Amino acid sequence: MMNAFAINGSPEKAKGSTGMILMPFLEGMEKAGAKIELAYARDLNIKPCTGEMHCWYQKPGECIHKDAMQEIYPKMKAADVIIIATPVYIPLPGEMQNFINRLCPLILPRLETHDGRTRARFRVDVRIKKFLLISTGGWWEVENFETVTQIVEELALNSGAEFSGALIRPHAFLMKKKDELTDDGMRIIQIVKDTGFEFASTGVISQEKMDAISRPLVLREELQSRYNSWVG
Repeated sequence: MMNAFAINGSPEKAKGSTGMILMPFLEGMEKAGAKIELAYARDLNIKPCTGEMHCWYQKPGECIHKDAMQEIYPKMKAADVIIIATPVYIPLPGEMQNFINRLCPLILPRLETHDGRTRARFRVDVRIKKFLLISTGGWWEVENFETVTQIVEELALNSGAEFSGALIRPHAFLMKKKDELTDDGMRIIQIVKDTGFEFASTGVISQEKMDAISRPLVLREELQSRYNSWVG
C-alpha cells in the first residue's frame, strides 16, 4: 500500500483550481488502496526558514522553529510519496515556498556529487522515495510551469528521491462555466482520477495521461483576447 502526503499550497485551498485537480487525483489513489494525508499550506501558519542551518549543524534533524511543522514532519517521514500541489504564482505562493524551505531538517547534511551536481539525501528515518507535482495556472501554455516543475524536480534530486512527473493544467479556470464543470472539465477530471489510480497502483504515470490532462481547451489567441478584454 502506498502512503502519500499531499500539500496544497493554494490560498483558496480545496475551492481553487489546484484543489479541483488534486482532490480527484487523491480520490483515484484511495480507490487503489493508497493512504493519504492532506494538509493546506495556508492553515499551517509556519515560520519562514532562517537559513542558519541549525537543523544541519547545531541540532541535526531538528528545526529551530516550534510550530505546526513539528506535527507535519512525522507524517512526511512515513510517506512513500510527497505530492506538491500548487498554482503558479511568481513562481510559488508564499506559504508553499515557506513549506518547501522547511523540509531541510529531513535532509542529511552529507554532500555528494552526482552527474556533476552537488546533491544530498534524506535521513535514514525518512521513507520518502518519490515527489509528484500537481500544478494549475491561468495562462495558455505548459511552458509557463517550467520554473515550478524545476523546483520540485530539484527538490527530489537534492534529497535522493525520484521525480515522478508533473500533472499540469493550464488555463484551468476554463474547465468550469458558472461554477459548473464543462464537458471538457468533466473529461479531464475523470482522466485525473484514473491517473491517481494508476500512480497508486504502479508508482508511475503515463505520458499519455499527462498530455491529456494538460491539453489546450481554446486557442492561445482566444485566451489572450479574453484576458486583454478584462483590462481594457
